[in-house]
Amino acid sequence: MQNKRVLIAHLAILSACAIWGLMAPIGKDAMLSGVDNLNMVYLRALGGAVFFWITSLFTKHEHVPLKDIFVLCGAGVFGLVCNQCCFTIGLSITTPSNAAIVTTSLPIFAMIFAALILKEPITGRKALGVGVGCSGAVILIASTAVANDSRIGDIRGDLLCVAAQMSFALYLSLYRGILKRYSPITMSKWMFTWATILLTLFLGSHAASTDWQAVSLKTWLETGFVVFFGTYIAYLCMQTAQRTLRPTVVSIYNYMQPVVAVSVSIACGMCLFTWKQAVAVVLVFSGVWLVIKSKSRRDIELKHC
Repeated sequence: MQNKRVLIAHLAILSACAIWGLMAPIGKDAMLSGVDNLNMVYLRALGGAVFFWITSLFTKHEHVPLKDIFVLCGAGVFGLVCNQCCFTIGLSITTPSNAAIVTTSLPIFAMIFAALILKEPITGRKALGVGVGCSGAVILIASTAVANDSRIGDIRGDLLCVAAQMSFALYLSLYRGILKRYSPITMSKWMFTWATILLTLFLGSHAASTDWQAVSLKTWLETGFVVFFGTYIAYLCMQTAQRTLRPTVVSIYNYMQPVVAVSVSIACGMCLFTWKQAVAVVLVFSGVWLVIKSKSRRDIELKHC
């Protein structure tokens, strides 16, 4: 039974990362074909809220006090609104490959904020990992800054994708306590609800003024993939895996995203992969690996017990 549970967890995280890898080129094409970046952000939040509320009807009910509901508003801001706005708009500007490569830097930013907010120790290996990973990000961004071909990337989009990872890492550190208090479904339904409310205030008029009838069936199918699979199914798969697998194992699967995104994007002619980007990938991956392999505060405390 335990082996079956572990196998399901591995298949779940494998599916989530493959979906997110595919989401980059598919979402990029949708935003080039009729659904602009602001509407894509809004549809992801709205779709996520609807799907998670429906799912919650078939799971065990959890009472959430009003105080925590408002706390989840902040979690929705950093974990969804800022994260998805920055990433989706960044993806619409830069290449799917660059956007996917940047997503692997999340553990580095998570380590930095954990050190600042949660007082996690910064070991020599962690510091080296941050330095190596950041150097890779700098090379990636610098190469797009001087590129004359949009298929290599755009520095504005790259920086927005970096900001998305920083926002999500900040969310993980600030709301670590409440993340452990409720189930993933309960957390997701309230976070997506708040995200939808906040985005409606800013993007509702834009969505209402959009000529949705002009959007082609192909673009609707691509948008549907981003909303249903890239937002809802991938989140469920990730949450399923996190219940069984260690964080280090989950993080390692994150390397699949750029592999899938780069392969599909090159095959579709959406990006060019240069030697500078290859060097950046190696540095970012190496930095993330060093951070993941470093000991946490709990590991250090247990060692000294």
